[in-house]
Amino acid sequence: MESLPTATVAAEFRPVTTYLNTASTGLPPARTVAALRAAVESVAEGHPMDMFADVEAARAAFARLTGVPVRRVAAGASVAVYGGLVAASLPPGADVLTAQDDFSSTVNPFHARGDLSVRAVPLPRIADEVREDTALVAVSAVQSADGRVADLPALRAAARAHGARVFLDTSQATGWLPYDADDYDYVACVGYKWLLCPRGVAFFVVPEDLGPLTPLFAGWVAGEHPWDSCYGPVRELARSARRYDESPALFSYTGARHSLALIEELGGPAAVGAHDVALADRFRAGVRRLGHPLLPAPGSPVVSVPGLGESRPKLAEAGIVVSNRAGSLRAAFHVHNTQADVDALLDALPPAGD
Repeated sequence: MESLPTATVAAEFRPVTTYLNTASTGLPPARTVAALRAAVESVAEGHPMDMFADVEAARAAFARLTGVPVRRVAAGASVAVYGGLVAASLPPGADVLTAQDDFSSTVNPFHARGDLSVRAVPLPRIADEVREDTALVAVSAVQSADGRVADLPALRAAARAHGARVFLDTSQATGWLPYDADDYDYVACVGYKWLLCPRGVAFFVVPEDLGPLTPLFAGWVAGEHPWDSCYGPVRELARSARRYDESPALFSYTGARHSLALIEELGGPAAVGAHDVALADRFRAGVRRLGHPLLPAPGSPVVSVPGLGESRPKLAEAGIVVSNRAGSLRAAFHVHNTQADVDALLDALPPAGD
């Protein structure tokens, strides 16, 4: 198994449980907790830190992690908000292709329009279902419910062949799955999962030409000169993706800056992903030995075991934190986890038939 810098990881994470639930919420590293505490105290003392500088540092780090220029990255708080912005750019009746049972924040903005033709197909067929009249494919790179990874090269090729745009939600991917955001028209991602940020952080990657989007929620932070845009209409929108910024949750971004720096220090998504997937594969092998079925999600750090979701409360009593998703036990392995965590969960599960 690929190993991460153990001393760095040990200094940043000391969970009191066997925490296997990053797909729900990532653990903030110690440096992030310290930064948040210092920021809150600075405001309480009447000497606020310059947390807008943290927004820009976090934006730049996300750009590096996803392989795009920083000018193409907007900073906000929610995937659904950016999905709504993309949905608003489509003409009435546009064909929008989605994956069945994808996460609501990814797909609901397109349903909420009420005048779009939204189709849902099984994830393995999504590239095959792109048509000549498809305006947009909206899909998660990794499925929240069970960890399945979309065939991104096939999707990219099909979209290009048919002239469709792609809105990719990478909330369950960025941090462990290497990808090039430049391959897609729009990429949206929350930071509180695999990027280990506090809630309130999300990023949105737009095309080089900033895309055919109307900055419907633009406030003063979306101005080319924000501090000169506080009153009346914004005279000049930012000449970058900042025109799509939401007013930032500053404390969250102060923490995010440090969380993203840690992901980079650990070697980036390739190194982190190798660690995470190796642990997941160890767990998969153990589950098979116990005789339980698995929902197939090869190459993913998320593992779902049907029928064992109801074991979550008992596991929690034993100090093991997982999720129950539609009756399946969902375990998610990330940087702070070790082989001992995998084995602790396996030891706590009953053999099939018991």
